[in-house]
Amino acid sequence: MHSAASNLLQVEVGETGDSHLVTLGGSLSVQTLSRLDARLRALPARPARLDMSAVTRLDTAGAWAIVTLQKRMADAGHRVEIDGASTQQMDLLKTVAAALPVIPETKVTPPALSDRLATVGRAVAGGATFLMELTGYLGIFLSRLGRAALHPREFRLTALVHHCQEVGLRAVPIVSLMAFLIGVVLAFQGSAQLRQFGAEVFVVDLIAISILRELGILLTSIIVAGRTASAFTAAIGSMKMREEIDAMRTLGIDPAMALFVPRILALLLMLPILGLIANVMGLLGGAIMSWIELGISPAMFRTRLIEGTGISHVIVGMVKAPVFAVIIGVVGCHAGMKVGNNAESLGRMTSNAVVTAIFAVIVADALFSIFFAQMEI
Repeated sequence: MHSAASNLLQVEVGETGDSHLVTLGGSLSVQTLSRLDARLRALPARPARLDMSAVTRLDTAGAWAIVTLQKRMADAGHRVEIDGASTQQMDLLKTVAAALPVIPETKVTPPALSDRLATVGRAVAGGATFLMELTGYLGIFLSRLGRAALHPREFRLTALVHHCQEVGLRAVPIVSLMAFLIGVVLAFQGSAQLRQFGAEVFVVDLIAISILRELGILLTSIIVAGRTASAFTAAIGSMKMREEIDAMRTLGIDPAMALFVPRILALLLMLPILGLIANVMGLLGGAIMSWIELGISPAMFRTRLIEGTGISHVIVGMVKAPVFAVIIGVVGCHAGMKVGNNAESLGRMTSNAVVTAIFAVIVADALFSIFFAQMEI
C-alpha cells in the first residue's frame, strides 16, 4: 500500500482485486489541488472506489479533481464509485460535473464539388470586382487630371513638387546601386559563359539589351512599387483612419484632386527619369566588370554598345515606364482608400498594395514583351 499525507491532505491508494481503493482524508481544496490532482492522474485506467468518509473539507477545486478522474475512467470504459461522502459533498460533485464543458464531436467532411466550385466562383468574382475598382480609380484620376488641365487653379503644384521629391529624388540612391550591381552581375555571369565559346565581346550586347530593354525599368519599377505603393497606402489610409478625408469632403475639397492627382502624376514624371538613371548605372557597372574580368576597355565597350545596340531597345524600355507608374499609383491610392478604422487594416492593406503593385508590374511587363515580340520590335 502506498500513502501520501500532509497536514491538509491524506491520500492512500490500495488495490482490491482488479480495482483501486483510494482513501481520501483531510481538506480537498484549492490549496491541495496540485497534489490531489497529481495523485489521481497517476492512477492507471482501472475501476476505482473512492472512500471520502475522512474528508473534512471539499470545495469546487477538489470536486473538479474527483470529477475529472471519473470522466477519465469513464472514457476508458471503467467506473469510479464514491463511498462515505455526505449529501452536501455529493451535491457539489454533481454540480461540478454538470458544469464541465462538453466538447461536441465534429466530423470533418471533405468539401463537395459544389463547395469547390463556389470557392472558385467567389475568387473569380472578387478578382473581377477588384479589377473594376482599379479601373474606376484610373478613370477618376484621368477625369481629375483633365479638370486640372481646364482649371489650372485647382491643380496643387506644391504637392506635385513634394511628391516628385519623395518618389524620385529620394529613390535615386537605391535605384542607382541596384542597377549598378545588376550590371556587374550580368557582366560577370555573361563573361563566364561566353568565354567558353570565345565570344567575350558579345557580353556588351548581353548587358545592353538586358538592361535597356527589360531589367532597368522592370527592377526600378519593382523598387518604386515597394517604396511608393506602401507610402501612398500608409499616407492615405492614416488620413482615412483619422477621418481627415471626410473632413476634406465637408470643406468642399475633392480628395481625388488633392490626394490622387499629385501622387500619380509625380510617378508619371519621375519613373522614366529613374529608369534612365538605372540604365546608365547598369551600363556603367557592366562596363567596369567587363574591363576587370574580360579586359574590354571602356572605349571598346562604348564602340560595341553604339554599333550593336539600336535606339529601339531604349524606346521599348521607356515606353513601359508610364504604364508601370500608373499601375503603381492607382494600386497604392486604391489600397489607401480601402483602409478601415483600425491599425490592423492599415498594415494589411499596405502589404496588399506592395504585393499587388509588384505582381501587376510583372504581368504588364510580360504582356509588353509578348506584344513587342509579335510586332518584331
